[in-house]
Amino acid sequence: MLVESGKPMLQNILIVEDDADIAESLHYNFKREGFRVSVAESAEKGLRLALDEKQTPSLVLLDLMLPGMSGMELCRRLRREQLTENTPIIMLTAKAAEGDKIAGLDIGADDYIVKPFSVKEVIARVRAVLRRSEKEASPKYKDDRIAVDFEDMRVTCDGTDVKLTRKEFALLEHLIKNIGRVATRQQLLDNVWGYSYFGDTRTLDVHIRRLRQKMDGCGSSIETVVGIGYRFTGSK
Repeated sequence: MLVESGKPMLQNILIVEDDADIAESLHYNFKREGFRVSVAESAEKGLRLALDEKQTPSLVLLDLMLPGMSGMELCRRLRREQLTENTPIIMLTAKAAEGDKIAGLDIGADDYIVKPFSVKEVIARVRAVLRRSEKEASPKYKDDRIAVDFEDMRVTCDGTDVKLTRKEFALLEHLIKNIGRVATRQQLLDNVWGYSYFGDTRTLDVHIRRLRQKMDGCGSSIETVVGIGYRFTGSK
């Protein structure tokens, strides 16, 4: 836990939302839950606040339909900046189409909440994403059946070593470090094969199939999200 002057450091939520009623409701409820909260009514102001080293956000709640710069463009900008490239981003939008969700995930959003929403659900989703981001910093992963040492590139299932190729391990590492979150096919290709890769996505599917087979009884921890990509859920 981070400590500041002997006390736990509060997590800072940046809300980028031009609807004053929604912004006020989120601000009030997150403050009541013990978070620090900053509000920006435009993407331009949100970018300035996000890049302020004195109050760098722990997480950004980002509306997509903003005046001026769009929420999508702000998300892209935040992912290009070293200070915010790993900052969790949850998109808030009235657009519920699958294509819009995929587009948001593809440019780096960690989650996607459709309006109208329950404030309690938003707070719960924020807490879940913050917990995941804290786990991502760990050099190891362990649950009841699976153990992974990212530094040594070692994987075990039920205590038995699992021999993986570098690509297979990189896929597993990316999925585990985003546990519970859907990784699109394009995200996996970009992160494991590199941005210069323009091959068939079936290559990815073949590697996932082999990864599941090698993990034997633990392979079911990798779920297929039809039409989008894959998700690591941990052993069940």
